[in-house]
Amino acid sequence: MARILIVDDSPTQAMSLTRLVKKHGHEVLTARDGAEGIEVAKAELPDLVLMDVVMPKINGFQATRQITKNPSTSHIPVIIVTTKDQETDRIWGERQGAKGYILKPVEE
Repeated sequence: MARILIVDDSPTQAMSLTRLVKKHGHEVLTARDGAEGIEVAKAELPDLVLMDVVMPKINGFQATRQITKNPSTSHIPVIIVTTKDQETDRIWGERQGAKGYILKPVEE
């Protein structure tokens, strides 16, 4: 069982991802924005982070960069989960350290 951190400011999207992750037997941690996501990642050291992009305070690209560049959290893979479907967004996410890029809505 993996511990997966879901970072999304939309309660609806977060709940949808939570249901999907729990259905597959994994533990879920949540954060409502990029700043909280960084703090939870540092404190809990999840096995994976699913990161939205458009959020208040610190956006998902900035949070991904901070998680993947910090020595204490750099081992945690981050996957961007967003509605931003431009190729430039995907490339920018990878440059911030994301290991993957999934478009919403996420379905099995």
